[in-house]
Amino acid sequence: MQTRILGNSNLKVSALGLGCMRMTFGDKPIGDTSEMIEFLHAAVDRGITFFDTAEVYGPFTNEELVGEALFPFRGQVVIATKFGFQLNADGSPGSTGLNSRPVRIKQVAEASLKRLKVDAIDLLYQHRVDPNVPIEDVAGAVKELIDEGKVKHFGLSEASAEIIRRAHAIQPVTVVQSEYSLWWRIVEQEVLPTCEELGIGFVPYSPLGRGYLTGKIDESTTFDSSDLRSHNPRFTPEAIKANQAVIDLLARIGAQKQATPAQIALAWLLAQSPWIVPIPGSRKIERLEENIGAVHVDLTKGDLQEIDAAISNITVLGDRY
Repeated sequence: MQTRILGNSNLKVSALGLGCMRMTFGDKPIGDTSEMIEFLHAAVDRGITFFDTAEVYGPFTNEELVGEALFPFRGQVVIATKFGFQLNADGSPGSTGLNSRPVRIKQVAEASLKRLKVDAIDLLYQHRVDPNVPIEDVAGAVKELIDEGKVKHFGLSEASAEIIRRAHAIQPVTVVQSEYSLWWRIVEQEVLPTCEELGIGFVPYSPLGRGYLTGKIDESTTFDSSDLRSHNPRFTPEAIKANQAVIDLLARIGAQKQATPAQIALAWLLAQSPWIVPIPGSRKIERLEENIGAVHVDLTKGDLQEIDAAISNITVLGDRY
C-alpha cells in the first residue's frame, strides 16, 4: 500500500483510508461484531492504516468496535474520530442538534479515548460547524487537548474556507474532511485551494457517491427504509436513470485501464493532489480489495482531461442530501 502525508503535519497514512460508519450505523443489516473485527484486521493486513469513526455513529458503538478491533495495532494505525453533536439523552440513535461548546468537546474527547482504547486521539474532527459557537473557541478547546497530550491532530468536516482560515489561526488544522467525488465537486471552488495554500490535507468522504459510482446500482435497485439512500434525492429511480451517463463514462475509461468504475472514481480523486486521501466505506473483503486496486490505476494527464471534459457535459440530477 502506498502512503501519503496529510498536509504540513507529517501525518502519514495509507493512500486510501477506510470509513467505518456503516459497520454499525446507517442501514440494516449492520455488520456482526465478530465479522467486522475480522474485516478490520483484514484491512490492516492489506495495508490500510487510516480509519474513520465518530461518537455519533451508533452512538458510541462504532468507536467501541474500532477501538476493540484495532487495539492490537496501536502505534501502527491512525484513528480519526469526531465531536459536534448533542446526542439524545436516552442514548438512542440520533441527536438533538449541534453542540461544539468547549466543555462538550472535552467531554467527548475523554469518552472517545476510553472507547477507542488509546492514550491520545490521532485526529479529532469537528463533525459539523456549530453556528452558535465561534470557531475560535472550538479551535482553542482542541488546542488545549493537544497541549495536554490527549489529541494529536485537529480536523474540520464540511467547513467553509473562511471557517478553515479562522480555525487554523488558533490551532493549525491538519485535515479537512468533506464530501468530494466526480459527481460532487463544489470543494474545488474554495476549500481545496485554501487547503493547498495553508498546507492542510484533505479527506474525501463518500468518494464513490454513496455507492452509485461503483456502477452496481440501477433504476431497479431498492433501498431499505433504514438505508440513508432511501431518502436521498440522487437515489430516486428517475435520478439513477438520468445519472447513468456518469457510470458510462467511468466504465469507458475503466475498459481502457482494465479497471472497474469504482477504481476509476477513486483513482481520479487520488490524481487530484498528493495530499488527498479518500475514505471509501466498506464491509466486504471483495469491495475492500477492489478499492485498494485503485491505488495502482495510473490516470495520465490526458485521461484526466478527458474525464473532466466529459463530466462537464453531464448534468447530475438530484441534490446530495
